[in-house]
Amino acid sequence: MTALPFNYKEPILTLSNISMSFHGETILRDINAQILDVTRPNMSQGQVVGFYGRSGIGKSVLCRIMAGLIRPSGGTVEVGQAQQAVEPGMVGFVQQRYPLFDHRTLLDNLLVAAQRKHAPEAARQHVDMYLERFGLAPHARKYPALLSGGQRQRAAIAQQLLCSDHLILLDEPFSGLDVAMIDELKRIIVEVTTMDELNTVVIVSHDLVTTTALADRLWLLGRERDASGQFLPGATISPRHQYNLAQLGLAWHPDVEAEPEFAQFVAEIKEEIRGS
Repeated sequence: MTALPFNYKEPILTLSNISMSFHGETILRDINAQILDVTRPNMSQGQVVGFYGRSGIGKSVLCRIMAGLIRPSGGTVEVGQAQQAVEPGMVGFVQQRYPLFDHRTLLDNLLVAAQRKHAPEAARQHVDMYLERFGLAPHARKYPALLSGGQRQRAAIAQQLLCSDHLILLDEPFSGLDVAMIDELKRIIVEVTTMDELNTVVIVSHDLVTTTALADRLWLLGRERDASGQFLPGATISPRHQYNLAQLGLAWHPDVEAEPEFAQFVAEIKEEIRGS
């Protein structure tokens, strides 16, 4: 497949030597990755990047570290154009259950989020815009219990975009969804990236095919072996497990999953996973 033209600019998120241990057990070790602002000619192009790993490898721990919700045992996370040390609230974090305040309407849920960044009048304007863009305006006065799964999903993503600065983390967003809801979520993710040049969706998942189809960069979280073949403690991201899908020509193509190059790439990644 032909690689589409693109350029990189300043960093948006930088992970430097991230390590994490719990009760003496190493979970993550020496993780380094940097997400750069990507631009494409004559387009407003945000981006989707993926952190992939098998279940139980430590992806959710890494997700919470990137969101600033827990501090790593070692290393730093820097976010935004100013590359500031991450603090809670700087990065939107959408958890698997799409939590909303049950006693507030959808409109009120989004206003609470927007007022963390904006004065009341501006907050209402931002909320109205997101309600329209995400097809939620007819449901603004409903309580979360009356929303469908897809509506709650869209609401949770809008909520986090309203109170964060362009970066949004999705932790295992495709788990438990049927085919129709996966397609809907993929459409929403692409919609988010076109809303602002700096909007960046970080998918942390074990769904290799769906994540790769959306992403322009992919990092594979796994375990390495020492010279004797024994596993080293903690998951990491080795240099050979960092993939630039834009350079490979696999990014931004509609229906990329149907292309033979895509199938070959996924097959190669699966082999890497089996050996880690």
